[in-house]
Amino acid sequence: MNKPLSTGLSRRAFALSAVSALGLTACGNGVGSNNAAKIDARVDVTLQQMFDMYPNTRELADKAAGLLVMPVMTEAAFGLGGAYGRGALRVDGVTVDYYSAVKGSAGFQLGAQQYAHVLFFMTQDALADFRRSSGWALGADAVYVLKDQGDSVSADTNTLTSPIIAAVFGQAGLYAGASLEGAKYTRIIP
Repeated sequence: MNKPLSTGLSRRAFALSAVSALGLTACGNGVGSNNAAKIDARVDVTLQQMFDMYPNTRELADKAAGLLVMPVMTEAAFGLGGAYGRGALRVDGVTVDYYSAVKGSAGFQLGAQQYAHVLFFMTQDALADFRRSSGWALGADAVYVLKDQGDSVSADTNTLTSPIIAAVFGQAGLYAGASLEGAKYTRIIP
């Protein structure tokens, strides 16, 4: 039996708001501009910003087998939410592939935000698994060193032995928290 939503929103209004929230995720993050040079320039700026704000991340980058840098993730939600961004995988400081990230969510949520994130692949196996997959989702084996505008990097012995380390920073907007859970990464050709 179909019952109306208890919030007073019709199903049509709810579906429209969800589509609107997902549509907002495409604003300001390079959608429609498949230019590799633009992505690389944004990656350079993002890495420099991270190193300037959190100098200890330079040590992580030096030890990492590879870095996936997503300069701008745009996330929006009104009940249902979504996020989208494009970035580059760098190995030894050189871009080897380009990726998009897509994330969907449902629940009590409202808002929009933009943030950057960097995944540090600390082992060759973690990097190889990522590159081999046709669509890779971040698992529970990732450890966050920066999240929700943390003030410093906490990299201890346990963190440095994790196969994947995530840094989320540079949030702008009104939204409660940034998380990478549920994000799916897919190789693209810019």
